[in-house]
Amino acid sequence: MKLDVSIAPDSIDEVPHLAQAAEALGFDAVWTSETQHDPFLPLAVLAGNTQSIHFGTAIAVAFARSPTTLAHTAWDLANASGGRFILGLGTQVKPHIERRFGMTWPESPVGKMREMIEAIRAVWHAWQTGERLNYRGETLKLGLMTPFFNPGPIPDPDIPIFIAGVNPGLCRLAGELADGLHAHPYHSVRYLEEVVLSSIKEGTKIGGRDPREVELSVTVMTAESASQAGLIRSQIAFYASTPSYRPVMALHGWGEVADRLSGLARRQAWEEMTGLITDDILETFAVVAPRDRLGAALRSRYQGLADRVTLYAPFQLNNRDGSWAEILGGFRKSK
Repeated sequence: MKLDVSIAPDSIDEVPHLAQAAEALGFDAVWTSETQHDPFLPLAVLAGNTQSIHFGTAIAVAFARSPTTLAHTAWDLANASGGRFILGLGTQVKPHIERRFGMTWPESPVGKMREMIEAIRAVWHAWQTGERLNYRGETLKLGLMTPFFNPGPIPDPDIPIFIAGVNPGLCRLAGELADGLHAHPYHSVRYLEEVVLSSIKEGTKIGGRDPREVELSVTVMTAESASQAGLIRSQIAFYASTPSYRPVMALHGWGEVADRLSGLARRQAWEEMTGLITDDILETFAVVAPRDRLGAALRSRYQGLADRVTLYAPFQLNNRDGSWAEILGGFRKSK
């Protein structure tokens, strides 16, 4: 099981220092996300300032981009890093696709994500082999790739594609087509076992694949102190208020709590929402442990369940080099 970190730099200038520090400490991968900044730009800098650490997006919004632009970016990052790049894609939700990105929400998000994966791989195949590009899906059709636009083959063309999923449809798709699944930070061990992994396994049967071909990458909310626990309670409340995520709470018998949170979110009653997250809910969706036991607690919870674990809190130095090393050391020693 690998231990990864995410970075959320305010400026591209911070990336070399963060990436080199994560690599020197011994973390296995660095992930960026699509929140306040573009997820790909920091990775171009990271590729040129590290030697061995893997890196990728967790996630980039697929429906805000075309498959060909994603193929180009991933191809260049893989080539620049000697094959260390992982393309992580997510759907986002309808309001963001339509009102934040100005794009069209597909009738079938799972179907559209399927075509995105297939189309990206079709473009890569055309570049690597020189064969004619000819992808025909329900909504995506690609058939033009002249030499002027073809970057040509690269030494490491097998770029892993991870997709993000909460509900069974995307988890099944990951099992059928993808190389990995980014599980949402808002999860429990039970939800991973009964919904996520079960759906991935169903997908591998559809695709005729071995379940071991699909990595499960989990981002984990953690709390080392009472103040951190308060912040994590508010984050859990925010995620649980999303109607499409209701099944996660409902699995544990907290469906009514999720409904109340949704109502409070509509009224923007944020403080009241946090008050609904009991200790039981907190400890179900987050790893609560002091810093000197956090690494061991992470391994204990996810050993045999996940292939990759990423800390939800972004990797920062700010005089915390020792604490990151302590977490990593505890994680390694508890093997």
